[in-house]
Amino acid sequence: MTTIRVNDEVKERLRDLKRDDESFNDLLDRLSRSEKDVEAIADSLPPVDDEDIERMDNARDRLNDSLEERR
Repeated sequence: MTTIRVNDEVKERLRDLKRDDESFNDLLDRLSRSEKDVEAIADSLPPVDDEDIERMDNARDRLNDSLEERR
């Protein structure tokens, strides 16, 4: 077993990424793998619901409108 020192800010970011059912060791193992499989990467992200998709669509529309105004 090895101890890894991280500052409080990094620990908080890691805690936010950690799934409820995994240890910090499991988290670091998951994040350190160099998988190219899109499904494996997608599985590590939080689920997206209809409200999230609507917010992304609205943000895209605002960005497109802003770009149009600048032309």
